[in-house]
Amino acid sequence: MSFSALFNDIWLLEGVRTPWVDYCGALAPVSPTDLGIQVAREALARAQLDPARIGSVITGSMAQADFDAYMLPRHIGLYAGVPLEVPAILAARICGTGFELLRQAADQISLGYCEAALVVAAESMSRNPIAAYTHRSGFRLGAPVEFKDFLWEALDDPAAKVSMIQTAENLAVRHGITREAVDRYAAQSFERALAAQAAGHLAEEIVPVRNARFELTGYETRGIRLAGKVSEVTQDTHPRPSPLEALAGLRTVYPGGVQTAGNSAALVDGAAAAVVASGRALARQDRRPLARLVAAAAAGVPPEIMGIGPVPAIQALLARAGLALSDVALVEINEAQGAQVLACEQLLGLAREQLNVNGGSIALGHPLAATGLRLTLTVARELRRRGQRWGIASACVGGGQGMALLVENPDF
Repeated sequence: MSFSALFNDIWLLEGVRTPWVDYCGALAPVSPTDLGIQVAREALARAQLDPARIGSVITGSMAQADFDAYMLPRHIGLYAGVPLEVPAILAARICGTGFELLRQAADQISLGYCEAALVVAAESMSRNPIAAYTHRSGFRLGAPVEFKDFLWEALDDPAAKVSMIQTAENLAVRHGITREAVDRYAAQSFERALAAQAAGHLAEEIVPVRNARFELTGYETRGIRLAGKVSEVTQDTHPRPSPLEALAGLRTVYPGGVQTAGNSAALVDGAAAAVVASGRALARQDRRPLARLVAAAAAGVPPEIMGIGPVPAIQALLARAGLALSDVALVEINEAQGAQVLACEQLLGLAREQLNVNGGSIALGHPLAATGLRLTLTVARELRRRGQRWGIASACVGGGQGMALLVENPDF
């Protein structure tokens, strides 16, 4: 059984993201709705598409990071200029959410619901709430007060009684992955991210975030106000020189384990957006798209080794598309944890030179819902830069899933 599909004549017109900014940094005060509005407006502008031609708004955001979180999809669409009559939806597949949004956009266009869709994912890790689910009826004298850190508690899978870090430790044991190998991989992720940043490759996918006002006739004004005296953020803030010897000096999360704060995904805030359209809509644009969306696949795996999820997802994707991994030039696997990526690399037989060539979430960070979009935009741009045809973007998903997308360089 395979949850997968091929898409016919579905195109990624353009896409953009904010800088990924460290947890409790410059973006911490900003609602994910407003981050989403920022990137939605920019994606439409870069796609040179009139918002009136958008027929669906598809959004993702995992955390309830503002009191108007229920309205996030609708507000992003409206303040991005999409017509009042166009509906909006929120979808979630945790770390695979960005891929799920693109899959749903392709499905909606294929089924005739619309010819163009606006896809937006926004995540504020900094604004994850301190929450309680048991005090609606009040507080009894002497009873426990059960407020907990949602962000911290969400890292545990109660079905398997493991944390997300422990799932990577399980893979390290199963596949003989050492602490040195994980640190060496993490050092390379930082090196590659810094090199891509210096070369301007990451800047191509980034829109700077500044203090801003979002007007909508007849409705309240929204906007962005950055933390403190910061007036602008223009690039990812987490990449930094991280040599192997520095990473090797960090304490592991669990005694005797391999995962540390330095070789796991960084906590960051950010948003990404893309415009997806049919071939007919593209023909009216008379412009070069960013990529063709070829296929999507998702798969389930045991929760206690959830990090291996990209392996069956990529295998199902290739089987559906009739391709071999040797046909694929570039592969992005989200770096939730270093050991998890190395296990996937090992089982798939990936060459390191085709994997996460501009660094990954260890160096850049992982704003949950938005990461899948970043991975897709990154691999699409890198295919064009290198003149190569096929690319895959994928991620593991907490609870025991994996998801992957296949994209094609439009020059082929």
